[in-house]
Amino acid sequence: MSLTLALSILAALVLLALVVQSLWNARKSSPRRAEPAAQAAAAPRVEPPLGGDMTQMASSAPNAPPSAELVDARHGGDAAVAAASAAVGLAGEAVAPGVEPVLGPAVAETAPVAVQTVAAPVAAPAPRTGPRIDALIDVIATLKLDARVSGELVQAHLPTTRRAGTKPFLIEGLNAATAEWEPIQPGQQYRELQVGVQLANRHGALNEIEYSEFVQKLQPFADSVGAAVEIPDMLEAVGRAKELDHFANQHDALLSVQLVARGQPWSVAYLQQATLKHGFLPGSVPGRLVLPGAGEGAPPVLVLSFDAKAALAEDPNGAGAVVRVAQLSLDVPQTPETDGPFETWLKAMSTLSTELDATLVDEANHPVVPEAFAPIKSELEGLYRQLEARDLGAGSAAARRLFS
Repeated sequence: MSLTLALSILAALVLLALVVQSLWNARKSSPRRAEPAAQAAAAPRVEPPLGGDMTQMASSAPNAPPSAELVDARHGGDAAVAAASAAVGLAGEAVAPGVEPVLGPAVAETAPVAVQTVAAPVAAPAPRTGPRIDALIDVIATLKLDARVSGELVQAHLPTTRRAGTKPFLIEGLNAATAEWEPIQPGQQYRELQVGVQLANRHGALNEIEYSEFVQKLQPFADSVGAAVEIPDMLEAVGRAKELDHFANQHDALLSVQLVARGQPWSVAYLQQATLKHGFLPGSVPGRLVLPGAGEGAPPVLVLSFDAKAALAEDPNGAGAVVRVAQLSLDVPQTPETDGPFETWLKAMSTLSTELDATLVDEANHPVVPEAFAPIKSELEGLYRQLEARDLGAGSAAARRLFS
């Protein structure tokens, strides 16, 4: 063999090695992509409706069974899983016992039965009244009326925005027929009104400027409905707000852990497809996947958040929708202790880290394991007792408003 031929062969081998390495690096850096059958169904961004008809969502969602492991970690979560399954068009036992999803020609034969079975549990959802005024977390102004007023008249003169700075305020009426306070409803007569502005939330305590803005919005409204306003003293209200805000700061808890891709990153569609099997649904906010709460209209138990820019990519399975890190969070005051949210969080991080081939890391970017969080449980139990002692039990309407 001549020297020229040997050098040519060596050069060809080196070139081949470079091409193989380049292809390997390209494959390693490309995201995991969703299977074609689930890609179309993973794209829509649908937050679980608050009191809406969940059957409207069933026709456009994928057929994938929920994870039994993650479902079992939630106490009393069967109803929520059934609702979540109905929302994404599932036909597993959690929604319709004995009805299995069928692929191929048999779908046409079984589809009508499955649709009827799924729709039954949510045919008559319980009405939601929304947040209510609560003296625990609101400062309340009373509007005395000279005569009864109709709900239509009150609604016609409601302030265009019912916020004072970062604090929302609510308006209720004393129903002349039932003698009970309620949100303003058309077709009802009211003999007195009350307006409550929230004393504190995660933006801080109600301050003098916000309280003045509240009064400025309240007075024209009172004049328009012919009411005399009794407004609490500003200094007293601001003092209460600071005390409540201090309590909330001392008893707030948001637990989170990051999932970092070990090898290949994920596409948004792959992330949605993989987590759907464990009960997570795409949220209305880009970059959020949520595990729905057990109650009607309840906030999510867990939130899996990731890069919103990737979530907004035109192709959720393309190069512009690459995700390498996701954060799994538990907002402790938002979910009742009886639903087992902490156990669900631990189970979810273990299940998802395996499903996504991800490493769990803490805020300092140190690798962790679910067992490392076990000591937190005793601290949470103390937190729950302290919240209950203040009549602000986790998952209650007042707690959800205060810690928001």
